[in-house]
Amino acid sequence: MPVPNSIADLRALAERRIPRAIFDYADRGAFDELTIDRNRRDLQALQFRQRVMRDTSKTSLATTLVGEPASIPLAIGPTGSCGLFYGDGEIHGCRAAQDFGIPFCLSTMSICSIEDVHAAVGKPFWFQIYLMKDRGFNQELVERAKAAGCSALMLTVDLPILSLRRRDAKNGMSVPPRLTWQNALEIAVRPAWAARVLLGKRRTFGNLVSVARGKSAASLAQWTSAQFDPGITWKEVEWLRSLWPGKFIIKGILDSEDAQIAAGFDIDALVVSNHGGRQLDGAPSTISVLPEIVQTVNGRCEVWFDGGVQSGQDILRALALGARGCLIGKSFLYALAALGGPGVTLALKIMRQELQVSMALTGCTDVQQVDARILRPRS
Repeated sequence: MPVPNSIADLRALAERRIPRAIFDYADRGAFDELTIDRNRRDLQALQFRQRVMRDTSKTSLATTLVGEPASIPLAIGPTGSCGLFYGDGEIHGCRAAQDFGIPFCLSTMSICSIEDVHAAVGKPFWFQIYLMKDRGFNQELVERAKAAGCSALMLTVDLPILSLRRRDAKNGMSVPPRLTWQNALEIAVRPAWAARVLLGKRRTFGNLVSVARGKSAASLAQWTSAQFDPGITWKEVEWLRSLWPGKFIIKGILDSEDAQIAAGFDIDALVVSNHGGRQLDGAPSTISVLPEIVQTVNGRCEVWFDGGVQSGQDILRALALGARGCLIGKSFLYALAALGGPGVTLALKIMRQELQVSMALTGCTDVQQVDARILRPRS
């Protein structure tokens, strides 16, 4: 088998190796999937200026994200249920990211728990949290993240309620997956995937152990769905910030008015994100609103970008429009599902090479100096 040399190759391999329900959970979006497609289309529409006869024999790809060193301006963002894509997926992903020199953020809805990952990796990682109805459980998660030495807390604010993800409903996607005749066949023809998942530390949400006692998988899923809180306001953000002494990041900003409010808190970064097109369908692409949010924030905190990043060129496009760095979700899950930890390392190497080559061909030598001059004006 040829070695994959693009994220598209890893995506194709992942599609063959994991059940359809799990692949679609990562790959597709909400409602009619308009926004998920806009994320990719609008990124690809940005054209580079090819520059020549410039000395690009030495290039620097390194930067910092909330003060932490990053070998390239990228972090692995929080993705739920990694352990269903590859057994102990969160551990494999975190190790690969740390060995490569970029941050890794663990999701609240991970399969491996905070403690599982902490025991298995050598360096601090980030933790992502939602504001749930059970504020006591939120406080418990914060204390567990502190105990594990997590170096940053990332609050996701664009999921007050679960969106309508029609493919998931049709596919019977749940944690653990709901067994249907179709799912049973998908699992039966993928024994290697099934064995890895079954041999993993856990097969349901590891961070929910304290609330899972005595609950069936179905009742735990119902509890989790009911915990997303449509009544949350910025007051709760202030409360959560008061519990966390370290670096604090808000993810899920897509509007300049919300960016203005978020930047007024004691935060270190915000992430321009539409949840990968998996929440409000019909919303704009993240790259289309990035410049106005950067302008609104005006340096009060770092601005990061996610939504459709599947190459080093996409990273460069986001940097050109003002992002400090990018998060990846889908690209990470494709790589993990395809080849486990080595697949994640391969994906990061691919993106690093694409970034370095594209910088050289646009005349850039330092990622921290990239700006809109590397792009052709939009028609």
